[in-house]
Amino acid sequence: MTTRAMKGGVSQIHAEIARLASTIRGHALSYGLDPFDTTFELIKHDELNEVAAYGGFPTRYPHWRFGMHYEELEKGYSFGLQKIYELVINNDPCTAYLMKSNSLVDQKLVIAHVYGHSDFFKHNAWFSKTNRKMLDQMANHGTRLRRYVEKFGEGPVEDFLDACLSVENLIDYHSVYAPRKRRIDTPVEVQEREATVRKFQSKDYMDRFVNPRSFLEQQKKKIEGELARKRRLPEEPEKDVLLFLLENAPLDNWQRDVLSIVRDEAYYFAPQALTKIMNEGWASYWHSRIMTEKVLEPSEVIEYAEHHAGTLGTRPGVINPYKLGIELFRDIEDRWNRGRFGPEWERCDDVERRRNWDLKLGLGRKKIFEIRAIHNDLTFIDEFLTEDFCKEQKMFTYRHNPQSGRSEIHEREYDKIKETLLFRLTNMGHPIIRVTDGNYRNRGELLLEHQHAGLDLDLKEGRETLRNLFRIWKRPAHIATLVEGERKVYGYDGTKHSEEAAGAGQGS
Repeated sequence: MTTRAMKGGVSQIHAEIARLASTIRGHALSYGLDPFDTTFELIKHDELNEVAAYGGFPTRYPHWRFGMHYEELEKGYSFGLQKIYELVINNDPCTAYLMKSNSLVDQKLVIAHVYGHSDFFKHNAWFSKTNRKMLDQMANHGTRLRRYVEKFGEGPVEDFLDACLSVENLIDYHSVYAPRKRRIDTPVEVQEREATVRKFQSKDYMDRFVNPRSFLEQQKKKIEGELARKRRLPEEPEKDVLLFLLENAPLDNWQRDVLSIVRDEAYYFAPQALTKIMNEGWASYWHSRIMTEKVLEPSEVIEYAEHHAGTLGTRPGVINPYKLGIELFRDIEDRWNRGRFGPEWERCDDVERRRNWDLKLGLGRKKIFEIRAIHNDLTFIDEFLTEDFCKEQKMFTYRHNPQSGRSEIHEREYDKIKETLLFRLTNMGHPIIRVTDGNYRNRGELLLEHQHAGLDLDLKEGRETLRNLFRIWKRPAHIATLVEGERKVYGYDGTKHSEEAAGAGQGS
């Protein structure tokens, strides 16, 4: 663990922060946390906003959206609307940034919070496939993009990068945890040989009985159908649209590299989106324990309580991952300490007995560490959100009332609350889209399929996405979806958009 204070380009040891970081790390280890070695850097608020605008990295490729995000953060800070207390990077060693102007209490809180994140990055299975040297890799990506700008011009590179970034969420978040099937191209002569139906040996006069014509025709159609499937591009619907484009789009070498950079970074950031509630809840749980049990001075309690409460504040219609995560971890720890799980607990319908239920098992700490290791937000909520928890936390679903212009309580039922949460967390809230045909209508056009799960595709965004897919695929791009129960195909051919009804099986 090291601590640096940045001033005038010269690194200086900040003795007090270094002492605090060392002390808090010791407390974290005593609780059973095992974070990466962590480097803390003290920077000014505008420098912190700059790093935040780059997604937490000090150096990335040049793009206008980073500048736009920086302006938003700067204005929010200037008008007192928002403040970034810390940034931490999933790297080994882990890198965290502290704002110089934070009070000593805030620095203690943030350092404890960072160690919680670092432990989660290191031990949660969903981060196990991420690049632990991404700090260097991001700088490398920036160098490559700048070289392309120098060689091909800012306009062409930025336009193509815009197109790639508009589809960066079209990846298969789970594919990195399973081995990818290697595609093997079968020679034509082998395909023809495989298409021949093998007959059973028999005497000529018995052939029509041993090898009936109807059976041979049936087998031939089956084999031809299987070969046709293998000749399709892709053979099976492909959720990793970016990978399909990398392997099949007619791209120049520099364009393919730009697209690969966007895809690499999308997969790096994906686990953070998949575990936002758990990750923030875990870090908040441990900063709360460390601060209140080990670090706080009596004179600092009120300031800490104010800032901690502000972090956990909620408002209608918005999930606060800090609040939901920490409360659910606390609830699980309490339930496993008291034995409030398993068949016997589930069957008990005696209100008084349930209220006083305490088997004194003391398994809570072990259980939350186990959960931290294997779950993501979707499985976390699905398995551990209970009806009792929803009632205790006064959880509801909200809906906008156009007459009053306000968000109002819509549902109080546990099943509806859980269903709404799971729906918002599935595929990180993005529509599920797959490539189904790279030779649509036998014209080399691209067809994607939207998996309709009760929510219509945003057609405005869909049309813009098709426009950008055309820039990458360089041929017309289409997407099939359901609109009011009817299957429709929307397309873009480089000059105009199209819309047409389609049969249930067309193009798929």
